[in-house]
Amino acid sequence: MRMRINKASRFEAFAPLDWLLLSAVALMWGSSFLLIDLGLEGFHPATVAWLRLLFGAATLACIPAAHRSIPGSEWPWVALLGIVWMAFPFLLFTIAQQWITSSLAGMINGAAPLFTAAIAAVWYRRVPRNWQLAGLVFGFGGILAIYWPTLGEASATAFGAGLILLTTFMYGVAFNLADLLENRNGALPVIWRAQLVALVLISPFGLYGLGHSSPEWQDVAATAALGIFCTGLAFAAFTTLVGRVGALRGSVTVYFIPVVAIILGVVIRNESVALLSVCGTALVLLGAYFTSRRQTDTQ
Repeated sequence: MRMRINKASRFEAFAPLDWLLLSAVALMWGSSFLLIDLGLEGFHPATVAWLRLLFGAATLACIPAAHRSIPGSEWPWVALLGIVWMAFPFLLFTIAQQWITSSLAGMINGAAPLFTAAIAAVWYRRVPRNWQLAGLVFGFGGILAIYWPTLGEASATAFGAGLILLTTFMYGVAFNLADLLENRNGALPVIWRAQLVALVLISPFGLYGLGHSSPEWQDVAATAALGIFCTGLAFAAFTTLVGRVGALRGSVTVYFIPVVAIILGVVIRNESVALLSVCGTALVLLGAYFTSRRQTDTQ
């Protein structure tokens, strides 16, 4: 597969639409932790992963643009996108959290933009310049600060941490691959087909788990919201953002996920927040600002 980047400039400052897309995706993905917790009260973990893809793919199927055809030569790459972005990560996160806390998993997952940058450097022979590099460093520093207060009680095994690290690496591959495919075929046709591939692959696990589930109406509602918003609309919006600003700059959305999760935890569950986590949030915002600035070759 020939690697190339969009002819349009990826170096301009974020436009209002870019910030809108980033904010919407961060809000939806950040709320996914709460919705997953609610869904797990009645559903088997594998079934939660399966249903979120089922509802997500069904949502995108309602949008006519998603049905636009793509060349047959692109299908293997779309299938790969579904595997590395959805099928494996959804299952691996479920398995890994049997041996690793969600806080440590979130901290490791915060390295996704760094993996995205490393993979882009190999594919495109392009390394982050000053402002982008500063944004990545500040953003990841913010992730560390946000999760650090909870790590004292964290328990983990090398196996669990390794699974999360593997998943994070897959995200780096997926973000770059989505960028390439979206440029040639459009965001919705690509992401809808990728979700269908992932749905088929994890259906056996989801159906097995369905027989070991006892959901109530609120569990179904939470899982449906997880699929419709956090899987269908959020993935489509993120792919659109990546197509506009590039995989590296779009990947900083990951830094905002714990910020949204913290806010929801305070508002909905009256959770307390450590001062260091508040400082981490400020670092995340600073990192996003640096990354969003206009990039030039002379930086």
